[in-house]
Amino acid sequence: MSPLIVIITIAGYFLLLLGISYVASRGSDNSTFFTGKRQNHWALVSFAMIGAAISGVTFISVPGMVAAKGYSYLQMVLGFIVGYFLIAWVLVPMFYRRNLISIYGYLEQRFGSSTYRTGAWFFLVSKMLGAAVRFFVVCAVLQLLVFKPLGIPFEINVIVTIALIWLYTFQGGVKSLIWTDTLKSFCLIMSVILCIYFVATNMNMSFGGMVESIVSHKTSRMFYFDNPMEGTYFWKQFIAGIFMAIATNGLDQDMMQRNLACRNSSESRKNMMVSGVLQFFVVALFLLLGTLLYIYADYQGISIPEKSDELFGLIACHESMPLIVGILFVVGLIAAAYSAAGSALTSLTTSFTVDILDGPKRMDENKLTRVRKFTHVAMSVVMGLVIIVFYYISEEDAISAVYTLASYTYGPILGLFVFGMISKRGVRDRMVPVVCLAAPAISWLIQKVLVEKFEYQTSFELLLINAGVTIIGLMLLINRAGSDKKEEAHA
Repeated sequence: MSPLIVIITIAGYFLLLLGISYVASRGSDNSTFFTGKRQNHWALVSFAMIGAAISGVTFISVPGMVAAKGYSYLQMVLGFIVGYFLIAWVLVPMFYRRNLISIYGYLEQRFGSSTYRTGAWFFLVSKMLGAAVRFFVVCAVLQLLVFKPLGIPFEINVIVTIALIWLYTFQGGVKSLIWTDTLKSFCLIMSVILCIYFVATNMNMSFGGMVESIVSHKTSRMFYFDNPMEGTYFWKQFIAGIFMAIATNGLDQDMMQRNLACRNSSESRKNMMVSGVLQFFVVALFLLLGTLLYIYADYQGISIPEKSDELFGLIACHESMPLIVGILFVVGLIAAAYSAAGSALTSLTTSFTVDILDGPKRMDENKLTRVRKFTHVAMSVVMGLVIIVFYYISEEDAISAVYTLASYTYGPILGLFVFGMISKRGVRDRMVPVVCLAAPAISWLIQKVLVEKFEYQTSFELLLINAGVTIIGLMLLINRAGSDKKEEAHA
């Protein structure tokens, strides 16, 4: 596909995105940026959340991963649904009751300022790394389709795309995100459905023939109950999915800032439960597409790329495909990329301004606006640098990289919140950072021992190990003086 067509497609989508962002951000202030003033209907947020949960990594990596792991990812997504329901009934009411701008304010109310800052810093590192991995995949594809044929280096690619994302998020914040995520959800769902249709049509398949070919293909296996030692074992994936959803959605400022933009706790619960169920069907569409892409590659005699992440783009832009498939691929890709990176920048800006700088408490409205805008620029620069570094060191498939990073960085956050909710005891606040820094290192050692001594391959349950180590460390820091006074004050 011609680089010019890709550029025109990106420009058209971005102009639409910028228009929606402009309309949504009119009359915005700091409250609009941080919480969307909590005036959004739950159905709108729920549909927007479909797109929010699907990044460029999902769009690129999930279809390609079916060759090695089948549909085992759906085992984890089933766990996600349970995790979403737990978030809806446990975390959402608590966050609304405490009237939090940043969810990490709970840690200050429960334990103290050191724990609060620790949770916020772990989120900043987690989100920055996770967002960089997700956006790196998109930049790599755009480099292959557009920038490399034009002789433009990867670094310029990153600078241009980050600048575009900063441009449509710098003013409106959460309110803009919800509306742009709605556009993203629509584009993603339509692009994957239409890609399935055109790929099947290009092989002269009827609907029934397509279903039969997918079901009978070796990549379409969903459940893995046979070997508990493997990373694809059902119960490992399912249980890890529950806690991964809680950690990366319920305890993630990026995702929860949308849920906290609903009118009240009841509407936010509806949003969480509906979006959790819908996510299963959307991910299933990507996996079905993945099987169809492998069938098509075999049908056309196309060589399978070494990196599975390259499969979708290779076939969508192949000369045997109608031009519309390549355009749909680009639309879906940039829809996923721009929205995911935009929401990450917004949440990073919110967390740093609110949690680290304590802006709303220490600054007047004008100064808070200046600091928030400067922080937004700084986070954009840092994200760009991390993406460039990842470009030169990346080896594994991106979806695995995202969840491996999350297992290490979200583990301490999960441990802090779980301990805070199951125990009424206070801890020695100043020592909490030591525990949270030690937990990932200890978890890494446990993972190595399990592999070398027992040939046990840890999957995403590494998150649970990490959280468990954190909880044990917090138990050693329990303040024997009595129950936590901060918790009593906010009960």
